[in-house]
Amino acid sequence: MPPERKKSEFVHIGPVLNRLLKECESTGGSQMAQIRYVWNRIVDPGIRENAQPAAINKTVLLVNVSSSPWLHQLQFLKQDILSRLNDEMSPLILEDMIFKIGPF
Repeated sequence: MPPERKKSEFVHIGPVLNRLLKECESTGGSQMAQIRYVWNRIVDPGIRENAQPAAINKTVLLVNVSSSPWLHQLQFLKQDILSRLNDEMSPLILEDMIFKIGPF
């Protein structure tokens, strides 16, 4: 457990997010492998080159995206991609996807 910090101390968000991503991946490793495989089959090449699943937490998929315009575009495609993923991933049901700019 990390040492306690004073409430007035700020912590950079990067290490916190990395720790959370690792926790999500460790609990959903085999699911992530299956999701990545299905993702690469169902999305268009342009999406594949600019967005990849990064982690899963229960029924929420985190997707790393290459840029802000792609993040914005994928918001419009979210429901279609979720539907297609769920059709292929039974019995796993994804309820939401969160997009963030990050490496993949």
